[in-house]
Amino acid sequence: MAGVSIMNIVLENEGKNGYSAGESVSGEVILELLEDIQVLGLHLRAHGGAVVSFTPKRRGTTHNAPSSGEHVEYLNEEVTLLAASTGETRMFTAGRHKFLFNFRLPAGQLVTSFTGKYGKVQYQLSAVLERPSVPAHSVHRELRVTSRIDVNSPSLLTPVERSKEQMVGCYFLTSGPISLSAKIGRKGYCNGEAIPIYAEIENGSSRLIVPKAAIYQTQTFIVRGKTKTHRQMLASVRGNHIASGSTETWNGKTLKIPPVTPTITDCHIIHVEYSLAVYIHIPGAQKLVVDLPLVIGTVPFTSFMYSNSIVARQFTLDMSWLALALPEQPEAPPNYGDIVSEGDLSWSAPSITEQDDLIEGLHFPPLAVMQEFLFQPPPLYSEADPYPDHTTEERTASFT
Repeated sequence: MAGVSIMNIVLENEGKNGYSAGESVSGEVILELLEDIQVLGLHLRAHGGAVVSFTPKRRGTTHNAPSSGEHVEYLNEEVTLLAASTGETRMFTAGRHKFLFNFRLPAGQLVTSFTGKYGKVQYQLSAVLERPSVPAHSVHRELRVTSRIDVNSPSLLTPVERSKEQMVGCYFLTSGPISLSAKIGRKGYCNGEAIPIYAEIENGSSRLIVPKAAIYQTQTFIVRGKTKTHRQMLASVRGNHIASGSTETWNGKTLKIPPVTPTITDCHIIHVEYSLAVYIHIPGAQKLVVDLPLVIGTVPFTSFMYSNSIVARQFTLDMSWLALALPEQPEAPPNYGDIVSEGDLSWSAPSITEQDDLIEGLHFPPLAVMQEFLFQPPPLYSEADPYPDHTTEERTASFT
């Protein structure tokens, strides 16, 4: 456009991976003018949603049905950066001009940005410059949105386990069973994490088998009741060969998650889901597979929070008996005199001779002295000493 060399949208946080619902978006619109121009207004629009388009096949024919599509809008916000009075214009001189903007994304549903086989979820920022007597000049840039998924939520911290067994053979010639049991410690993970896999494989067949594991992404697109699915492998790992009659154990074999789009289940026409497939490659037979569902989140796993939640649950369970065991009115402790006989009491009060012997006994090893007090009951509590030491009193008086 004459007079305008560059119009650009710059975000304040260019390195941000994605904005979530309710967050603020800040930046500036930059105008580079070659000459003086008159401007009616400058507007910034944030808009976007999900779009799906594919051509379903007609049943019983080789011809395809007409292409069909579906669109769902999730964002449509507009901010006025510059507005002139009705019928008036503003003059801008040649050079560089900046217009700051700041707006908040709606707190409602915003599906994560995604581009798939038959559709996408995309958001844009569009700046529109209005001038008299000439068409409006606009520029666009992508606005990445990430829906918040916290993998520390209780539903995603639960372990996932699956087991399966398969007989291997051909018609009446049965070779034997192959059993597979696989487990992961939790359901939710984030990009870059390594998933520890625990598995037990027992080869009861006569064939040499190989255990493997892979992360799969399943894209599902829905248009007017018609569904298209695209499944792809993202990462894989393999174990050692297992001979006939042998077993193999994986004690935390790791498989790292590559950079992928977080799980999408809150869109009506696009779903993006993940699974960990642990499977056995069997020569001449169908694979034995167990699928463990995964959720790829955006808030990383915190072991401290996980440990605290486990301790809290255990504490709640272990202390639940306390409410049943405690009476409404606590009873007073029993009097020791009621449960200790007078003979025991008299035996526990040492005589003068015993005291002298005890003092002499202090010259012996400590174990010998400790035996004197091993089975004696504790003294009674009383305001007055029930067993006054008259000898001590006499000695004190004579000393005074």
